[in-house]
Amino acid sequence: MTTRLVQINMTAQDDSALGRFWAQALGWGTHSEGPSVTNLEPLGFAYPDPVAVCIDIVARPEAKTVKNRVHVDLATTSTAHQAALVARLKDLGATLADVGQGDVPWTVMADPEGNEFCVLEPRPVYEDTGLIAAVVVDCADPREMARFWDGAMDWTLHQVTDDRATMRSSKGVGPYLEFIRSPDTKSVWNRVHLDVCPYPDDDLKAEEARLRALGATDTDIDRSAISWTVLADPEGNEFCLLSPR
Repeated sequence: MTTRLVQINMTAQDDSALGRFWAQALGWGTHSEGPSVTNLEPLGFAYPDPVAVCIDIVARPEAKTVKNRVHVDLATTSTAHQAALVARLKDLGATLADVGQGDVPWTVMADPEGNEFCVLEPRPVYEDTGLIAAVVVDCADPREMARFWDGAMDWTLHQVTDDRATMRSSKGVGPYLEFIRSPDTKSVWNRVHLDVCPYPDDDLKAEEARLRALGATDTDIDRSAISWTVLADPEGNEFCLLSPR
């Protein structure tokens, strides 16, 4: 039994508008599985496939108040491509953001609802990831996060240090999942979180028990109206365990 990262979930006050922004930014298509939900995935994509981590955007009335602990990094192939991508994203409604990054070669931006993301300078490690280079999680202890998520998923652990841990699908495709040491502490429910999915023949309850044994815990989210399981990793970051498929 195991899981794999299949999508990230974003909270938005206007899921349709934010979905349009990210669909245009990534060149992806959109559909909706229900009211107040916008789903994004690459054109011609057969879900789930590790070649891409999809995006679900769900409407909630609460406004964003703090820096997100989960964000995406976008890959570029040259400095000219980076500049052109930043300009195009500004035209779509993104803005430059200051999260205390200082003088860095990447560009920090925010989408129309204030969700931070980075447009990276060219890096060889991301040359085959697609436009989304990485899903990045701020954390206090990258080693502990690597221990948990390496046990939780069948992805391959590529690097573990005191400041950074990186993982990628065992098939060597799609974006990386990265845990970066940050002094910030978690103070509110994450507006962006990970969704993981077991394989078709796995038992959902057994997988939930296995994740709990690794260190996952309950959250205070009301689960009465949802069919999936909401848990938290060892640093309290919420994630969803979806039905096997």
